[in-house]
Amino acid sequence: METKENNKIHDQIKNELEKIRPYLQADGGDIELVEITEDFVVKVELTGACRGCPYSEQTLKAGVEQALKKEIPEVKKVISANS
Repeated sequence: METKENNKIHDQIKNELEKIRPYLQADGGDIELVEITEDFVVKVELTGACRGCPYSEQTLKAGVEQALKKEIPEVKKVISANS
């Protein structure tokens, strides 16, 4: 069941991804939110140049995941829907 607090966290995650998006777009890529689980695992899809990039996993963990965890401590991890 969705709670008011969960909805707030979901909105925060979406807002943070919007802040990250321009950095990925600058390199010809993008990011799409696929799912946020009940325990705050964030599933995303890297698109464009990021989709097949050999550094996409590093971007996901060292970039996206760290940025989300810094701003939203409830986030447990970020995983790729591409794999």
